[in-house]
Amino acid sequence: MYGVVTRNPDEVEWPDFDRAFYEVKDVTGRAAEPLPDAVNMVSCFGDTAAANSNPELVPVDDEGTLATRDQRYFDWAYICPTNEEYRAGLLEIVEDCAAANDAVRLDDVGFPREGYCRCDRCDRLFAAWADENDRDGDEDDWFEWRAEVITEFVAEAAEKIPGTTYLTLYPDPYPGHLYRRAGLDIDALSRYVDEFVVPLYDVHYGTTYWLETIAKGFQSLLEPLDTPFAIELYAVDAEMELDDLIHATEVAEAYAENVFFGYDASNAAAALRRKRADEQDGVTHRPDDT
Repeated sequence: MYGVVTRNPDEVEWPDFDRAFYEVKDVTGRAAEPLPDAVNMVSCFGDTAAANSNPELVPVDDEGTLATRDQRYFDWAYICPTNEEYRAGLLEIVEDCAAANDAVRLDDVGFPREGYCRCDRCDRLFAAWADENDRDGDEDDWFEWRAEVITEFVAEAAEKIPGTTYLTLYPDPYPGHLYRRAGLDIDALSRYVDEFVVPLYDVHYGTTYWLETIAKGFQSLLEPLDTPFAIELYAVDAEMELDDLIHATEVAEAYAENVFFGYDASNAAAALRRKRADEQDGVTHRPDDT
């Protein structure tokens, strides 16, 4: 199955795609009304506008560094996942999305990086958790507590979604990395998630060996859980050759259940049309060996 990720309402009805994902809330904080004919997407803890308006919402590390775009390794600002008021607002958005379409995709779920969050609220909540569970409060306990915070949020969101619950994963399948980086316990999350989505973005896909390596890693990670995953490719026509996007699609669909295309429906549709035409003519594009 092929899908498109878009911010343009008219593109969700394009016949080239089997499924459309529509951004209702993105990482900038931009909001839109959910659509009935799309899987509505919610950027959960990525929200630059909210962070700019209220820096107290932003996670900090043990040195007090804010998780904002001012840091070289963040492309947008984050919100602390333990902020109850913000979480409640997110769940209301999820509920609105589910009322429009019974499938919803959760994006940007988790803590921003391994060292976050060390705000006063997180320290207080972690200490209470450690005391309640008779733990020492060491680093391993801290990672476990973070994972419980995120799993609890996803479970609450999934309860409001009557259809398919999609969850986007940071593209790092190496054992333990998602857990330590973002607080994502894949085993625990698989009980609430129907399909994971892995964005593997490049501006031209001139080579595809790295894409295959990451895709295989996620296949190995998720296959024992019987939870399907999709690969999302970047289709924006900047330096993109159509044949390279087709090659990337063929690699992705060899490992993933579904392939989605991000943010340029025209380019994605053109690639799919050519791919389908070539298949009818008996021509197969194969990924480069380099």
